Amino acid sequence: MVYKIGYPGESAYNAVVSGTEAMIEKSFVDPGKIALQGHSWGGYQIAHILTKTNLFACAESGAPVVNMISAYGGIRWGTGLSRMFQYEHTQSRLGASLWERPDLYIENSPIFNIDKIKTPILIMHNDEDSAVPWYQGIEFFVALRRLHKPAWLLNYNGEPHWPVKWQNKLDFNRRLFQFFEHYLKDAPMPIWMRDGIPAVEKGINYGLKLTEKADK
Repeated sequence: MVYKIGYPGESAYNAVVSGTEAMIEKSFVDPGKIALQGHSWGGYQIAHILTKTNLFACAESGAPVVNMISAYGGIRWGTGLSRMFQYEHTQSRLGASLWERPDLYIENSPIFNIDKIKTPILIMHNDEDSAVPWYQGIEFFVALRRLHKPAWLLNYNGEPHWPVKWQNKLDFNRRLFQFFEHYLKDAPMPIWMRDGIPAVEKGINYGLKLTEKADK
C-alpha cells in the first residue's frame, strides 16, 4: 500500500477497494460474495474500510485498534512502552501528537463512524494481548452491538496477540470457516452465531453444530 502520512485509513481504503473493484471488472470474483480478513494493523484497516463502503459481504477483524485516541494514551503491555510513538512516527502514520492534530485521530478512528457499518463482522481479540490492548476489541464489539449490527467477538482466555495453543488455533479456524461459509456460500448459521455462548458454558458448549436452515 502507498500511505499518505496522516491518512492511513484513507490510504488503506484506496488500495483495497480499488484492487477489489479491478478484480470485479475482470470477472474474477462474484461481486456479492467478497470477504475481508486481517489481523492487528490489518484488523484496523478492515474496521476503517467497513465504515466507508458496503462492498464486502462479511469481514473478520483480528485485534484491531478502533479508537486511536484511547489507544494513543495506553502502553504496549509486553514491553511497557508508551503507544504514542507508533501513532506519531511509525506504523499508524499519523505524523503528529494528539494535541497537534486531534482531527487526524478522530478521522482515522473507526469508532466514530461505526453507525455507518452494515457488513457482518467477526472480531477475534484475546485478553492477554500484549501488542493491542484488549479493550479495543471490546470497544468495537460493544459499539456494534449497541447499534444492532451483526457482530461476534471471540476471546481466547490467556492467549496473546494471536492464539498459540493448538486447540485455540483449531477452534478459531473452525469458527472463521463457518462464518465465511454462512455469508459467502449461504451455509446454515452455526449455533454459536445464532444464539451465542454464555460465559458459564465456555469450554463446555462450543456451539459448532449447524442450525437446520440458513438464518439470515
